[in-house]
Amino acid sequence: MAVFPRQEMDVFSLAHAMISGYQTNPGDFPNADLPALQAATEDLRQFLLGVVCFRAMAKIKTEEKDTAFDALVANMTTQLQQAEVDAASDPVKLEMIGWGKKTPAQPSNPPNQPRAVEAIMQGPGTVYLDWKTPIIGGKGGPVRAYVIYRREQPQGGGAFGSWEQAGMALETHTLLSNQSQRREIEYRIIGVNSAGISVPSNTAAVVL
Repeated sequence: MAVFPRQEMDVFSLAHAMISGYQTNPGDFPNADLPALQAATEDLRQFLLGVVCFRAMAKIKTEEKDTAFDALVANMTTQLQQAEVDAASDPVKLEMIGWGKKTPAQPSNPPNQPRAVEAIMQGPGTVYLDWKTPIIGGKGGPVRAYVIYRREQPQGGGAFGSWEQAGMALETHTLLSNQSQRREIEYRIIGVNSAGISVPSNTAAVVL
């Protein structure tokens, strides 16, 4: 007996096969609701196109952000170098622009656990993760960055592989592309500061 597919693209392919079969052999399937099947298939096609467009736009916007970031760093570096020349006789003045010997206090404890990780949007090879900052208070220090980890289940099932780094983020969200498809993947987040790392967050499981 045939098994109904679990993957989105496999379901999409089966729907097209059913539509084609119903259209070619209407007398063999008199109770088939072809218009409803065609409408539902078209709805899925539109959503898939939207995911592809989202992925392409996210890549473009990320590249634009990186270009703007590089331009800002170059501008700041040049101006700080000039400010060091201007304040050479009195380096303490550099503190007025956030530069010089003034350093931020270092955290004494690693961050608390990041919370509520979830995959809020998925596409072929792409996933957008979102999570909440650690609970403020207690012994946890501030988060300086987040490290995203993933592990994969082999195709066909079985034990998951080892956790490996999938990316880093300064905010509580990230877009990951070029991820494995047609297999289950689990993601989790770890907060990092100069004192150490947090307890891993909950896991979010997806099939891309």
